[in-house]
Amino acid sequence: MKNNVVPLILASSSPRRRELLSQLGFELIIRPSSLDESHLPGELPRDLAGRLARLKGESVARELGPTNKTPVLSADTVVALDGIVLGKPVDAADSCRMLLMLSGRVHSVFSGVYITNHVQNETFVVETRVHVRNITEQEINWYVATGEPADKAGSYAIQGIGSFLIESIEGSHSNVIGLPLAETLNALKRAGLPMPWEVKG
Repeated sequence: MKNNVVPLILASSSPRRRELLSQLGFELIIRPSSLDESHLPGELPRDLAGRLARLKGESVARELGPTNKTPVLSADTVVALDGIVLGKPVDAADSCRMLLMLSGRVHSVFSGVYITNHVQNETFVVETRVHVRNITEQEINWYVATGEPADKAGSYAIQGIGSFLIESIEGSHSNVIGLPLAETLNALKRAGLPMPWEVKG
């Protein structure tokens, strides 16, 4: 182990989750899951986030096998308005459609997180309510033209240019980015993983 670095397997290809954990000092081993992320009929957004996070983590843990002793963390983030899931836009027109739906409204961002240390595992879901200000069609077209919404669930990035769309939030800010850090760190501690600041150099 490197000095002051704690190894952790991240079952996700999300650059945002990678950045959030790396900047805290975790040495990440990236092992994304190829899980089918289809919704189940009638599945609620909260349940979807939790189920996908768990299945992704379980899939990667199985691939690594029983000899792996490094904890596995997986996550899934779902943006929902009035119970309707807003995924990644298929094109610019779809981005505009989603942003128009969100304008002046309050929506929820659910992040499901799954952690296993191969002895015990835990799944939890964190919700953040996001208040979007009234945004004009001109603002929407300009933002979509930046290209930032193209690969973002709900068609915005709160950590990027899209922050100008947000009036306020209720709950975890990092949850909207893709990983509720405070809750995740507490769960990692419960799984017996030391924090980077607890490891002596």
